[in-house]
Amino acid sequence: MNLESVKTPCFIVQKDALRRNLDILAEVKKRTGCRILLALKGFAMFRVFPMLREVLDGTCASSPHEARLGFEEFGGEVHSFAAALSTADMDALLQTSDHITFNSFAQWQRFKPLLAAAPRHIECGLRINPGHSEAPVALYDPCAPRSRLGIVREAFDGESLEGITGLHFHTLCEQNADALERTLAAVTRQFDPFIRQMKWMNFGGGHHITRPDYNVDLLCRLISAFKEEYGVEVYLEPGEAVALNAGVLASRVLDIVHNEIDIAILDTSAATHMPDVLEMPYRPEIEGAGKPGELPCDYRLAGVSCLAGDIIGDYSFPRPLQIGDILQFQDMAHYSMVKTTTFNGIQLPSIALFDSGQNCVTIVKEFGYDDFKHRLS
Repeated sequence: MNLESVKTPCFIVQKDALRRNLDILAEVKKRTGCRILLALKGFAMFRVFPMLREVLDGTCASSPHEARLGFEEFGGEVHSFAAALSTADMDALLQTSDHITFNSFAQWQRFKPLLAAAPRHIECGLRINPGHSEAPVALYDPCAPRSRLGIVREAFDGESLEGITGLHFHTLCEQNADALERTLAAVTRQFDPFIRQMKWMNFGGGHHITRPDYNVDLLCRLISAFKEEYGVEVYLEPGEAVALNAGVLASRVLDIVHNEIDIAILDTSAATHMPDVLEMPYRPEIEGAGKPGELPCDYRLAGVSCLAGDIIGDYSFPRPLQIGDILQFQDMAHYSMVKTTTFNGIQLPSIALFDSGQNCVTIVKEFGYDDFKHRLS
């Protein structure tokens, strides 16, 4: 992929990689009869929705805006969940959603009259919290002690499930099927009698299905066994797995300074363009680079923002970096694209598609001053 003519920074999504991921997801659907939704919180590049909806059954949304995007641009089913909803939120979701999952019995009871009066039928569900942690990073653990997400088993005592047709849980973060197996054991141990009253069950996201070492066979066995035991429709809602290893963030070296170590300052930023690097934290891979000391030339890569901690990581390269060199940060299609900010007025990366058949990078979206200005007033 020749990027010399591409204006950086730029997210470049690879169509062939998306197709590879979709083929794996299609095989899971074929083997199990489950339904798979695109989690818009992880990947929302609507330019490629026509390709995704060839395989996926719809979208899941975490806000009225995401639900509207799924409704208008993707089609299929729209499933919505939020930790809490306002009346304005619910009015919007009634126009776009097929399923709405509530985070508490209080929210369900509050909005039950609105749902009963809606002009079309909407499936209603409850998010459960089995108190079983699998997420490797505390920031992303929805089942940690005192979590606000999901209804614990004790809260079901004395509550009516009339009108509720499904349950939803989410415990995983970039994990393999063995983590789902342990989660299902905790879920069924606590919620078995309630599951038996349901039409559908949503296993949430965080399933790294398209990762090379993912145990697809185990996933399929778990889904099939659950469906046979409970007679329910099973949903998965991956976001990351849809776009895993399907895109890069291309960036240029703007300057190189020395302060005990060589520091390359880039036209991208961890703070504004890849915030997960600071939040998780993690060190993204770069094509052709290694860990410090692996290759002859070591550099710390730093962002262009004024945040002192805008550090992407330490790397080594086969030759000294030069101003103008292009670096490709790997696996940047998911989450990074949806979490970018305009902090410092730093320009958002362009968005492009790479077609290997034509060996062509096509810019599909560019951002400018107006995108910064009109966010603020």
